[in-house]
Amino acid sequence: MLLTPYRETLALPKIPSLLVVATLARIPIAAAAVVLTLHVVTDLGRGYGAAGLVGAAATIGGSIGAPVMGRLIDRRGLRPVLVLTTVAEVIYWLVAQALPYWALLPVAVVGGFLALPAFSVARQSIAALTPESHRLPAFALDSITTEMSFMAGPALGVLIATTAGPRVAMLTLAGGILLSGLGLWLLNPPTRAAHEKPVSSGERVPRRSWLKPRFVAILAVTMAATLVLSGTDVAVVAVLRESGEVHWTGAVLSLWAFFSLLGGFAYGTIRRGLPALALFAPMAVLTIPVGLGGDHWWLLALLLIPAGALCAPTITASSDAISRMIPAAARGEAMGLHNSALTVGVALGGPLAGLAIDTKGAAWGFAAVGAVGVMVALAVLPTELRRRRALPNSEPEPSPAEPSAAQPSPADPSAALASSAVLSPAQPSSAQPVPVPPSPAGSPAAQSSSASA
Repeated sequence: MLLTPYRETLALPKIPSLLVVATLARIPIAAAAVVLTLHVVTDLGRGYGAAGLVGAAATIGGSIGAPVMGRLIDRRGLRPVLVLTTVAEVIYWLVAQALPYWALLPVAVVGGFLALPAFSVARQSIAALTPESHRLPAFALDSITTEMSFMAGPALGVLIATTAGPRVAMLTLAGGILLSGLGLWLLNPPTRAAHEKPVSSGERVPRRSWLKPRFVAILAVTMAATLVLSGTDVAVVAVLRESGEVHWTGAVLSLWAFFSLLGGFAYGTIRRGLPALALFAPMAVLTIPVGLGGDHWWLLALLLIPAGALCAPTITASSDAISRMIPAAARGEAMGLHNSALTVGVALGGPLAGLAIDTKGAAWGFAAVGAVGVMVALAVLPTELRRRRALPNSEPEPSPAEPSAAQPSPADPSAALASSAVLSPAQPSSAQPVPVPPSPAGSPAAQSSSASA
């Protein structure tokens, strides 16, 4: 049955509660960038360029802070990091609304560095809570719920900022972050599986054991994917504005998001995932010609279908791959680096598309980001090919016919029984084998953005 992987995944202990709490926790984070932009433009009387600099400052801080916070989780556990980041970010939003522009810039860097790591924590916990046979649909659900957060967050942020004022919206964000951090602290989702050594064991894994070419290649693909997505956001607005149909922008971006959700849902139903590169390369290629439909909004939306349907699967595949290749003791830092790759890509895509639009025309925005994506895919292709050639001569990756490394040890009968309860009845003992200004609400880039995350 099509929904069987999702039913089995949602039957796993703590997965439903994790998805609900993570979805709610991401809403204020998703609203942060648009609220901050409106504050700089409206309350401080600056231009959008100045607002972009504040967003860039928060992005820089977040890109550096995500792996640092992840490493602290690996070393100290989740709750101390949640306390640190929740208190720091609440103070940031309470103080930022009263600062002049010159002081807001450096403070935004610190605020980004100490941002609540809701995105990476959710992915790290999914890797700990799910056997490898159910990790793909779990990350697909995470991608879908992230999309929902980014549909709701910016819209609520704009609503509060335009009715009560941006400063009130920033104070509301402080309250939202406090509730988010408290919710995650109370839930306290595990960051290590039951069969893995706990944080208290003090296990240390040297970076050289996992920071290898394939991991770097996946980070590059992840960054390029969000670069293409955020650049597409900008190009859609530019093309529709040029054709006099800018009022259809919301509809086109919403349809694009819908295509992404459908693609992510379908991808989560398969038993064995594809390499992230195999999904990203066609997405980048299919983005290049989208601008040809700029004369009509409905044609533009149709041309976005193929690339849009690959958005969520690409991000899901990258998260899934990292969860499988990284030792548990380094998973937090690795997921933090993955989060940084998502953030950097989002930050680079808009300016790149804007440069192409300003120099060549609106349709060239799609071509520019798609071409960069293709070049990144070609650059990492040799790494993927070497890995494929090496598989027959080395230990293969988990497959539907092999026991998953994430399954409980037979020495733990209760854990084994709990695990077998969620496996497919047809295969009871086999494992079968996924930020910064957010994109406009409802776009597929939203699922991969991690604004201040």
